[in-house]
Amino acid sequence: MITNRKDLRNIAIVAHVDHGKTTLVDGLLRQARVFRENQQVMERVMDSNDLERERGITILAKNTAVIVPDPDTGTMVKINIVDTPGHADFGGEVERVMNMVDGVLLLVDAAEGPMPQTRFVLKKALELGRKAVVVINKMDRRDAEPERVLNETFDLFIELGASDEQADFPIIYANGILGKAGISPDLEEDLQPLFRAILRSIPSPVVDLDAPFQMLVTNLGYDDYRGVTAVGRIFAGKIDSNQLLARITIDGEILPEKARYLYVYQGLDKVEVDHAEAGDIIAIAGLEGISIGETLADPEQPIALPPIRVEEPTVRMTFGVNTSPFSGKEGRWGTSRKLRERLMDEVRNNVALRVAETEAADTFLVSGRGELHLAILIETMRREGYEFEVSKPEAILKVGPNGDLLEPFEEVHIETSADTVGTVVEMLGGRRGRMLNMENNPDGSVHLTYLVPTRGLLGFRYQFLTATRGMGVMNTIFHGYLPHVGPIQSRTSSSVVAWETGVTSTYGLKNAEERAALFLGPGVDVYEGMVVGETQRPEDLVVNVCKKKHLTNMRSSNKDIEIRLTPPRQMSLDEAIEYLGEDELLEVTPTNFRIRKRILDTEERGKQFKKAKLALEEAD
Repeated sequence: MITNRKDLRNIAIVAHVDHGKTTLVDGLLRQARVFRENQQVMERVMDSNDLERERGITILAKNTAVIVPDPDTGTMVKINIVDTPGHADFGGEVERVMNMVDGVLLLVDAAEGPMPQTRFVLKKALELGRKAVVVINKMDRRDAEPERVLNETFDLFIELGASDEQADFPIIYANGILGKAGISPDLEEDLQPLFRAILRSIPSPVVDLDAPFQMLVTNLGYDDYRGVTAVGRIFAGKIDSNQLLARITIDGEILPEKARYLYVYQGLDKVEVDHAEAGDIIAIAGLEGISIGETLADPEQPIALPPIRVEEPTVRMTFGVNTSPFSGKEGRWGTSRKLRERLMDEVRNNVALRVAETEAADTFLVSGRGELHLAILIETMRREGYEFEVSKPEAILKVGPNGDLLEPFEEVHIETSADTVGTVVEMLGGRRGRMLNMENNPDGSVHLTYLVPTRGLLGFRYQFLTATRGMGVMNTIFHGYLPHVGPIQSRTSSSVVAWETGVTSTYGLKNAEERAALFLGPGVDVYEGMVVGETQRPEDLVVNVCKKKHLTNMRSSNKDIEIRLTPPRQMSLDEAIEYLGEDELLEVTPTNFRIRKRILDTEERGKQFKKAKLALEEAD
């Protein structure tokens, strides 16, 4: 029996980074009375992950739901809402969410207009035939130009091949922070116009309740008491708690399962229920070993749904057991078995990630969508108590149909001041970037659009921020694979390397400071082969940062007090990953991360350098 679930809407909120998705969800939850009148609620309540709150971005897609009255019929309608990431590195989250919803709220900043990641998330929605409600957000900005932004958004729909029905989208103007919206720039006092647009424009699910049960596992969670939780939308049929199920794996294997615990979303909570129907977004707990992309089906008629397809990774790096002299001192988990288990668990949850074994039993090749995608994984594992070492990120190359070598390219959008634009153009030119467009903005800044090999962007962000004095803004989106453009010199500096194991001294650091910029201050434990600074020399500089001043009758150690050191450069994890050279590794522990040479022994490293130099000269 085909049924139109008019009591239900399933939507995703999509947008570029920092266009106000999560803040708007806060407003929708408040006005749907999810919170008590006197309840204290933090801002960006959907960003529950510590890393999300610290970085101010959404990393993981999350489910919530509100129940509101339909103004046309007076009946109550449940709206399932999925908050999605805006950064292209987490596109895997966006791609799988689209399998759960019938429409999207596309947020566009009233001043910035459509941005690179706006294009990315909208393209995914349109390809799957989803309808959109366009929300021009942040109407309180002084530089808001809603008419221009609306025209640019319409042009983007047409450019991305939207159907006539998709291009005829409703428009809502909003201020997410104040919780106001309207069908014109003159906003009403609440978000009711947005609720009405969702109910009238987003299709209600049309489903077959009598068909065999089918559900695609789109997300995974974990319950401390009931184990792994599989989240997804019921595409057909019905389900009751304790119902027997068939689990169809990606490889087509059929395994017996049972829906021991059944949940639906209500506000920010999961509520246990006894029954659910096609169209509902549900969670089933107690399914050990299940993976994203698998189908839960009727055991009598197990029919698999099409698996989730996401774009392939473009960047990879190795994860290995920590081999530094400080191994085992700061981490809880450090064995190859624990490292392998953790990475394989991540693959089950992170559909855009790939993990492969290498010839070395204690090293794994991890591939993702970008540096940020991998950096988030590294930071998460570090906080969980793991210690390990990672290599410099590298772009994943492919062989084309004609045997030619292909590499990934990114479309790069940059906003910078007029006085730094020349420097940025020169930097991107050196990294084999090709300018597509350059526009002068009304505020005097310049907008650059480039096509750059992914290789050329590895390690570029820090140099870009330095060149623009921290004022430049850069966004990237994957463009595709194009012919390999040859060698790219991405790093112009060399490393300052510790000569011996010990504790850094003021005297030793002062001597090194005259020739380099340092990464650490006095009183820090270091080991031979550890990178302690950066020099503009063409070759690495080995220094004794632990050296102490010899005492004589004429000198005393108190003289060290008079030495003034320049404050060391404090690197974030992202910057440390960007800094890495080909012959370097990043040691990661719960309390520290240290850049080190692959070969720690100074003498041995010198021998290997001479061999490589000689081989290069002979090749020439």
